Amino acid sequence: MSEISKLKIFILLSITPCLAFGQKSVIQMNDELMANQIPEFAYAVVDSTSVLEENIYGYHHIGKEMKANSADIADYFHLGSNTKAITSYIAAYLVNSRLITWDTRFFELFPELKQKSNSAYYQITLADLLSHRAHIQRFTDGSEFAKLPVFKGNNQQRRQAFSQVVLQRKPAFDKGVSYTYSNAGYTLAVQMLEKVSGKSWEELIDEVVGKKLKLHYAFGWPNLKNPNEPWGHWMINGKLQVVPGNTKYTLNLIEPAGDISMPLNDYLKFVQLNLKGLSHGDIILDAKTYQYLLFGRSDYAMGWANEKINGYNIANHAGSAGTFYCYTIIDEKSKKAIIVMANSSTEKAEKFIDAFVDGLETKYSFNR
Repeated sequence: MSEISKLKIFILLSITPCLAFGQKSVIQMNDELMANQIPEFAYAVVDSTSVLEENIYGYHHIGKEMKANSADIADYFHLGSNTKAITSYIAAYLVNSRLITWDTRFFELFPELKQKSNSAYYQITLADLLSHRAHIQRFTDGSEFAKLPVFKGNNQQRRQAFSQVVLQRKPAFDKGVSYTYSNAGYTLAVQMLEKVSGKSWEELIDEVVGKKLKLHYAFGWPNLKNPNEPWGHWMINGKLQVVPGNTKYTLNLIEPAGDISMPLNDYLKFVQLNLKGLSHGDIILDAKTYQYLLFGRSDYAMGWANEKINGYNIANHAGSAGTFYCYTIIDEKSKKAIIVMANSSTEKAEKFIDAFVDGLETKYSFNR
């Protein structure tokens, strides 16, 4: 796996190169997955028009009924922070519709909030928020939510109230990098998109992702509405435990940063859209816009981390809210992408995934 930084919804991780995996039977793979704390695992390698390799293994959740809940290619997985690229795509759609620009300043749309906000934010733009250049407080750790007031109303109203609190906080700065990764920044960006469109983020997702791109998706954990979908897993007292869909978990204020679930076959179509778009564009966005989304700002553009290796761009992102894991890498040189999904994100699980992706990068001649 390349040395590009992997971004998660709660943690920044570095990547450890590992050895490639050989071919294994389904039984062998299922056993190896469980040994590495991963009940269910799906992956795909794609170019802009084809699926070069795709498999899914394992079970929806651990427990006595595990084998009755075998993996299915239509299973939904939580994307975590890979949701950011989808929210950024929505922003590009509205920019293309001339409802907003990348340089539109937040307080141009919300002048009534300016007086009570920290003056350090007066000039922040839509692009600054999506690329983490606005230095908004991070809200990447559950403890940051603990002292917030209780916000009332629907999801959109709670996000609006949360944004007002966030804007009063002092700026955050991560040393040694060009940006400060912030989930809350995406909530602010969505306030702008909702204002110019007159639609909620949820309605925009339905309009663009559901109706225009014709992709299946769900908000929240896959098993929230359907217990027959994969369940997330995390470690409690040293043991891997299932996470019920109704578990109280603080994502309701930062959904645009990391709370969409998708089946592998739908998410890979979104990734293919970006691969193809880099060269040709499509009926919604042009090639210049795709270049801007993935590589328009160094280190982190609009929902994608990036770097240049051997003269070619690489974009990637990882997402996890602690219970699922999704990782995607797009290689400009080989014109291919790798997608991996799992319903666990323990340290042991991620080491296995790192090694697995490293093997696929070697097999498909990714720029390394």
